[in-house]
Amino acid sequence: MTDFTFRLALPADLAALRTIMDAAIGELQRDFLTPDQIAASRAVMGLDRQLVDDGTYFIALIGADIAGCGGWSRRATLYGGDHSAGLREPRLLDPACEPARIRAMYTHPDFARRGVGRALLAQCESAAQAAGFSACELMGTLSGLPLYLAAGYRVVEAIMDDRGGAPVPLKRMRKEFGVIPMA
Repeated sequence: MTDFTFRLALPADLAALRTIMDAAIGELQRDFLTPDQIAASRAVMGLDRQLVDDGTYFIALIGADIAGCGGWSRRATLYGGDHSAGLREPRLLDPACEPARIRAMYTHPDFARRGVGRALLAQCESAAQAAGFSACELMGTLSGLPLYLAAGYRVVEAIMDDRGGAPVPLKRMRKEFGVIPMA
């Protein structure tokens, strides 16, 4: 396992985060989606500045390099970037009865398969639990599905998001804290 450090993302990081997201969407989904679906993914995935503004978006560093980024949210938006039409739902969630959201998880392709996603996910879950949430939900891509399943998430809904042109398969997933993942 690689040693990571984490810090909260700042507005000054936005350009670097967009670069990482673009590379991850374009490269890490190649084994799962067609070129048309990858292009369509860009319409429904990407940077949500609200996470940065809320102080819930983390950067994972290996040395001085940004290896990945990901966050959690106390807002109802489940997935999508600033530019994603029809996905914005800024209402605050009630931690007593609603799950936090795991959002915008991206690993730079140069750091793939080194535990970046798992470390970011654990960081986000810990922060959501500290804020009083007892569960998390996320919208997973096919490339992220193995990570989320291994971390104890279960698929609760499969969708096809076609707002970018070609239909992109996504999985809504949920994890209750205190549930031990099956190996």
